[in-house]
Amino acid sequence: MSEHLLNAALTAAGRGWHVFPLRPGTKRPALHGEKSCTGAGECASGHRKWEQRATTDADRIRAAWSRAPFNVGIATGPSGLLVVDLDVPKDKGSSDAPDGAATFGALCERTGNAVPDTYRVRTASGGGHLYFTAPDGVRLTNTAGTVGELVDTRAWGGYVVAAGSVTPAGAYEALCGPETTRVPDWLQSILRPAPRTSQAPSVAVAGQSGRYADVALSNEARNVALAQHGERERKLFVAARALGRFVAWGDLPRHVVEQALQEAGEAAGLTVAECRSTLRSALNWSIAHNQIGRRATA
Repeated sequence: MSEHLLNAALTAAGRGWHVFPLRPGTKRPALHGEKSCTGAGECASGHRKWEQRATTDADRIRAAWSRAPFNVGIATGPSGLLVVDLDVPKDKGSSDAPDGAATFGALCERTGNAVPDTYRVRTASGGGHLYFTAPDGVRLTNTAGTVGELVDTRAWGGYVVAAGSVTPAGAYEALCGPETTRVPDWLQSILRPAPRTSQAPSVAVAGQSGRYADVALSNEARNVALAQHGERERKLFVAARALGRFVAWGDLPRHVVEQALQEAGEAAGLTVAECRSTLRSALNWSIAHNQIGRRATA
């Protein structure tokens, strides 16, 4: 088992992914915490957490895994990864409850895309991890439920259990697939935080914000109306996510946004029901997300 796990760690590192040991048979880091740090070795200049100590150095990996059959953790941020975690319902007896994979698949379909064909891992619980190459110049962080029910993401500040690791619930298994692909633009638009103001705007700034919102509404509606077949739902979804922040900030009434995008979607060839379904979910998420962000910075 030790040799198997060492090979799993070396395989991940060979892909350029930064690994660190997890306690044998678990998903918890095996490295010491800040309270028990002695300030020696790698921590001589200050405590180094698992994200900082994760490595691709083969010699360091062999030395670490020679001590125990550690499971393998991948620090997603330093590895340049965004991993989508597709979980399963906790109550597996509820057969009608959609799992993360179904939710993510429905979201892909709604935005006019196929489920991305990228490197993936089956988790011990029966869920899945989809690995993506994070975009350059964008620091993505972890999310929980932002993309959808039972769909989380791991980036900076997070880690995933690598293929080859084993827990009492089962093994993490790499599924046959291509190389890791880039984060899709539509998914990145959901994960990137919207601009936030640090304080309540003045009257002049509020007026400018309102004018900007009007221009944004006009531009987004035009983009949707001119969308080609295969792009219509995705562009409607992205437009609603973008305009939802103006609704949350009080710059645009929700019914005005809904009417403009509904008309644009129908002009592009979508049905009334398709437009309403996409608009409802995208606006609900965007408004709630940006209201939380605004309260946090108020």
